[in-house]
Amino acid sequence: MKYKERVIALGFFDGMHIAHSALMWRTIDIAENLNLVPSVITFDTHPRNLLNTEEVILINSPEDRAGLIHRVFGIDDIIFLHFDKATAAMPWDEFVQHLIDEFGARHLVAGFDFRFGSGGEGNSENLKQKCAELGIGCDIIPEIKLEDVTMSSTHVRTLLSSGDMERANSFLGHPHVLTDVVRYGYRLGRKLGTPTINMCVQPGVLIPAFGVYATKVYLDDGSSHIGVTNIGVRPTVNESGLVTAETHILNYQGNLYGHQVRIEFYARIRPETKFSGIEELKLQIQKDCDDALQYFMKKGLVNK
Repeated sequence: MKYKERVIALGFFDGMHIAHSALMWRTIDIAENLNLVPSVITFDTHPRNLLNTEEVILINSPEDRAGLIHRVFGIDDIIFLHFDKATAAMPWDEFVQHLIDEFGARHLVAGFDFRFGSGGEGNSENLKQKCAELGIGCDIIPEIKLEDVTMSSTHVRTLLSSGDMERANSFLGHPHVLTDVVRYGYRLGRKLGTPTINMCVQPGVLIPAFGVYATKVYLDDGSSHIGVTNIGVRPTVNESGLVTAETHILNYQGNLYGHQVRIEFYARIRPETKFSGIEELKLQIQKDCDDALQYFMKKGLVNK
């Protein structure tokens, strides 16, 4: 049943990089001109994870993907379709008709390399032709390059995996993000005078290169703070090998256990290191805090 008439952006949108942004802005512009609802239809599971033997590690969780679409573009109408074998087997032209009948599609927007339908037989060219036959609009966003590199989620994953956070962010068009509920950790930071919040990366979501990052921390009360986030296995004090994301929030006091927190990553300060003991670690944490503060001051981002 249709509740709205929509202009729909189609894609998986992992990472919401600058090519995805072009789809979002085109969708918003067309919706405003036609007085329709700007919408995004995406999938909960990456199609290649169902159809291929090789797992695609995602840049963001579905929740963070939706959060980026809402915060960056102001789009509220975000629809996650469940991708299963039945969805994968649907003929491409039937999928287009489904968008019209079930979601009130009046205009579709997709990227030049968009593939859909059984066997990936649907592509941008026949999508445009089918929309013309059915009397609805269709815009195809051409290839977009940065630094002579075609924009892709695969390239962003490579940058994040190597720890090149600043360059990854330039391709994303926004800081890389991790959102989670704060969990109980080892509480060593409190003993060191630098209490931390402990967060997890969802299974199937990319873990950036181990190391210490200058971050911004957004709390559920609406406030933002400078942070230092360590991603890794904490080799100085822990031998379990368990990967954690621990953040010390500068000049903050409060109990955040059970609260939802968003971390935005800006730059990698240093790789993860095993120190000789607690005292050396304590001195390094203070230096990391100073380095993070200096980074944000230099970038003019202290109060943003």
